[in-house]
Amino acid sequence: MIHKLARALTRKPRLIAFLAVLLLIPSAIGMAATKINYDLLTYLPEEMDSSQGMELLEEPFHMAATSMLIVEDMPADYTNRLLRDIQNVPGVSSAIWLSSLVGIQIPTDMIPADFREMFFSGQGTMMIIQYEQPGASEETMAAIDQIRSLCNKNCFLAGFSVALKDTKDLADREIPIYVGLAVLLALGAMLLTLESTVLPFAFLLCIGMAILYNFGTNIFKGEISFITQAIAAVLQLGVTMDYSIFLYRRYVEECAHHADKRDAMAAAVEAAFASLSGSSLTTVAGFVALCFMRLTLGRDIGIVMAKGVVLGVLSVIFVLPSMLLLFDSKIAKHRHRELIPSMEKLNRHIVQKRGVYIAIFLLLFLPFSVAQNMTEVYYKLDQSLPRDMASIVANEKLKDEYDMASSHFILVRDDLSSQELSAMEREIQAVDGVTSLVSYHSILGSGIPDFFVPDEVRSMLKTGGWQMMMVNSEYTTATDEVAQQLAELQAIVKSHDESGIITGEAALTNDLIETSAVDFKTTNYISIAAIFLIIAIVFKSLSVPVVLVAAIELAIFINQGIPYFTGTVIPFVSPTIIGCIQLGATVDYAILMTTRFQEELRAGKDRKEAAIAAATSSDSSILTSALVLFAATLGVSVASDIEIIGSICSMLARGALISAAVIILLLPPVLCVCEPVFHRTSIGWRKPKPVPAESAALPETAAPEAPKAAAPRAEKRHPHPHFGRKGKSSESVPDEQETAERRETAGSRKA
Repeated sequence: MIHKLARALTRKPRLIAFLAVLLLIPSAIGMAATKINYDLLTYLPEEMDSSQGMELLEEPFHMAATSMLIVEDMPADYTNRLLRDIQNVPGVSSAIWLSSLVGIQIPTDMIPADFREMFFSGQGTMMIIQYEQPGASEETMAAIDQIRSLCNKNCFLAGFSVALKDTKDLADREIPIYVGLAVLLALGAMLLTLESTVLPFAFLLCIGMAILYNFGTNIFKGEISFITQAIAAVLQLGVTMDYSIFLYRRYVEECAHHADKRDAMAAAVEAAFASLSGSSLTTVAGFVALCFMRLTLGRDIGIVMAKGVVLGVLSVIFVLPSMLLLFDSKIAKHRHRELIPSMEKLNRHIVQKRGVYIAIFLLLFLPFSVAQNMTEVYYKLDQSLPRDMASIVANEKLKDEYDMASSHFILVRDDLSSQELSAMEREIQAVDGVTSLVSYHSILGSGIPDFFVPDEVRSMLKTGGWQMMMVNSEYTTATDEVAQQLAELQAIVKSHDESGIITGEAALTNDLIETSAVDFKTTNYISIAAIFLIIAIVFKSLSVPVVLVAAIELAIFINQGIPYFTGTVIPFVSPTIIGCIQLGATVDYAILMTTRFQEELRAGKDRKEAAIAAATSSDSSILTSALVLFAATLGVSVASDIEIIGSICSMLARGALISAAVIILLLPPVLCVCEPVFHRTSIGWRKPKPVPAESAALPETAAPEAPKAAAPRAEKRHPHPHFGRKGKSSESVPDEQETAERRETAGSRKA
């Protein structure tokens, strides 16, 4: 079937290319229809109290999001006019200022102290604005835009929902820059490492289509996170590029054995199909492991990226052959010498001094395995934003001038007695760090008659069988102090109302911290187990996957341990995402070298020479793949002002180089030393021993046994068939060894 499919694909390259372009139309429609979610807290498990509390705030309270507006050095009548204008903004459910509670006609001195302290500070005053839809919704973000247009320079809009709006605006500006830089830098890396100046453009065209297909098919999800949107295209480019390189190199090899380039391409597609499918499994496994995170952000990234890898492989199989056939003459015309030198001398030195490098391998494990667990992470989401951003400036003003570093929303039954509510409020106000409390009961308790309280204020604080308290805190979100405060508040609320719930940014973030700690361990174990199993099946071995996974885990430890030694604080999602992605994306380097090592052993070489030959033949492909992934992610890390995105891409870029360095420098001596163990714990590891006596007299015409496993990029590299080493036209004639190898491979395929 694959033979017929490959032949059909190569007979009408223009038609295939046309259909590939045609598919971009529904992809563009799907991409435009996919919404972007900028609130990472919405990915918390739905069963958590804080998440359920947010649902209650949305319905029945119609206050799915809250922001605070600080007005400085302006008269009361201006603030009141502004208040009325804000109340009429679409998407705003309510807006309250002190006049909403007691009326503008009441002198400030007669206002209870608690309310004065909450709403007034120096020459400034504050109003509370609440929205009908969640903070990350289009309706709320449009409302924030309109509120800002109503304000003058003396107004400062603060709150988590406002930070989300600024995040959206910044991400929308930066994402085209990310993609542009990724393409340019990846192009530069390929121009340096590949043998044709036209070839990288053909690869980028194919992968660009795969990326658009991937984003177009996200419509079935309805929405994706802004982190997924920012990094998915870059990651897909860096991770799947080597599949294109492998197919091309296989095509070059096949051209030496086919007069018609279409037949050569069909043979390349047929031969590459199984290898590409197998190689992509490890990468897909790394991304799928993210789907097991309780924080469903992992599922969001995992599904999109796993789908991206599959679509990348399919594009390489179905679309790239047409591209290469259409551009074949230009690829050959603009061929140049590869700039990556042979590393045979280095590899020979590494294998000869294998004891030293084995010691380095073992000694690096302990300090970096400890360091990566000690790397400090942050959970406060607005910490990733530039400090001069309008929302951040306003939040700092709210913290410094109004002692409102965070706000908690407490929801309790509305049938609690007045005595019960009074006792609860006294206990809450006595908790360290609590600066103020607003509730319907506290308004009445301050001496304000019930008939003075407007209906809109009453419905905001008491509705649908629930009543709400807004508790302000001087402690910042995601700190140990606010965690302790929330624990004390939780105990107080539950002692008075077992069904009581605490929510808000601080409570949600506290749950995020607990969830992430579990997620890191879970996804790490699952990704290791899945990839271990895949490698064990590929090599039919129990020991090979131990060595290969250990090599990549060392690279991951080094990557995640560096921030500890440099004193860098990284976002909470980085360890989990990096652990899975770096393992899945770069374990192919180890598989490639090990596959070639096995082939050299089966060809009759001793383990030392086999290790040298395997490293020498694999180094160029490993470096090319690593440099493309490094270049694609480096641009994002440099250009991004959203630190959470920049940090992830910086670690991915660094991780690609570290993985390549570990495999190139440390894996060959490890393979050499562990080879006897591989032989004892694997099925069919080495080439069978010499033939029986009755066959000894036969002439040596039989080809060596075919390798039992093949991996991408493990092919012998040949010059383009149209050109010799100096670019002159020549015929490629296979030597006897190549012919034997080809007969052997064909025989194994038939088998």
